[in-house]
This record gives sequence, C-alpha cells and structure tokens, in this order.
Amino acid sequence: MAKKALISTVEPRESGYRVAQVEDAANTFEVGAGLMWVDCADNVVADQFWYDPSDELIKANPIVVQEAAPVIAPTKEELMAQLQALQAQITAL
Repeated sequence: MAKKALISTVEPRESGYRVAQVEDAANTFEVGAGLMWVDCADNVVADQFWYDPSDELIKANPIVVQEAAPVIAPTKEELMAQLQALQAQITAL
C-alpha cells in the first residue's frame, strides 16, 4: 500500500523539514498551513527521515557516530599496587 509522509515545514531538519508522521495513503487527512503530505517509501519513519525541498526527496537523518573514549591500560606499577592491596586483604582474612 502506498505511504504518505506528513512534512512539517515549520520544523527545520538538515536543509529541509521534519517528517512528522507516516500513514497509509488511505489514512491521510486535511492539514493546515505549515504541513503537507508527500509520497514516500514504505521504510520511511517519522523523526528518522527529513524532506529535502531542493530535490523533493525524503532522506534518512545522518547517523551521528560518537567515538568511544580510548581505553588506557593500567601500568605495571598500578597492577602491582592492586595486587599488593588484594594480597593484604587475603592475609587479613
């Protein structure tokens, strides 16, 4: 079944507008100023896509990749200190 995306032209995204809702074409309804229905693919999801008016295409939001903090291995001295602390705890038992 054909899908329609409800575009909110008052909510900028990227260089276009937010996809606020996705419905089967049969379930669309009249909208006011600042909203419009646009044909879309079946995989379009509200808030995960945006409408680009320059080429009239619906595009996926870019994925923001966050780099993980580098893992810093403990030094030999730090490991030896941990080992000594554990040995002291064992001895105290």
